[in-house]
Amino acid sequence: MIEIKTIELVKQYKNLTTVDKLNLEIRKGELFSLLGINGAGKTTTIKMLTCLTKPTGGDAFVGGYSITKQSEQVKQLIGVSPQESAVAPNLTVRENLELICGIHRFSKEKTKKKIEELTKQFALDSILQRKACKLSGGFQRRVSIAMALISEPQILFLDEPTLGLDVIARHDLWDVIRSLKGKVTIILTTHYMEEAESLSDRIGIMKGGRLLVVGTVEELNSKAGTNDFETAFISIVKEGAV
Repeated sequence: MIEIKTIELVKQYKNLTTVDKLNLEIRKGELFSLLGINGAGKTTTIKMLTCLTKPTGGDAFVGGYSITKQSEQVKQLIGVSPQESAVAPNLTVRENLELICGIHRFSKEKTKKKIEELTKQFALDSILQRKACKLSGGFQRRVSIAMALISEPQILFLDEPTLGLDVIARHDLWDVIRSLKGKVTIILTTHYMEEAESLSDRIGIMKGGRLLVVGTVEELNSKAGTNDFETAFISIVKEGAV
């Protein structure tokens, strides 16, 4: 079953085309990674799919709803952990979680249950009472993803979730993301080849706003004639494979 489908999706800023006639299908329940060098159009694509910015042309259907005509229905289905931290720095972790529960008008009972559930799922026990600004980058990202899951979304967008984290924090967060696979559809953007290789069911590679190729790690390696995914990525981007 197709969860997300883009049809000739375009985004232009004056004379600059950042996403150029994107046609893409993402299946329900899969973890799909969007890769590309800076300026490839990954974050702009995510912003359009999450209704943060309107496309210049084309359309996309998220959970069966049009991002151009049914944005409110789309927003009800999705959770977003953005590249910039969504965590309020002067609130404690518990207060951040309670804030999002309040936005979704949860009862006291549901708020308590949801915070207990997420605390266990993301191993937040030791930091619940700490202000977010005092947390490590790794824990801030955990809290950001936990906040994105409070609404029990059908689709989760993770934009550069491990950017700037040390290798241990990055691998710890990978375990968190793996625990979500199959429970929600996940769209991940990343610059880390190892991350995409380790986590993804399928990968799409973008360059200059265009989608070059889509496939599993094995399929992309085969296309590039190598067993090393980073080498495959470089080859595909340089050659502009379609």
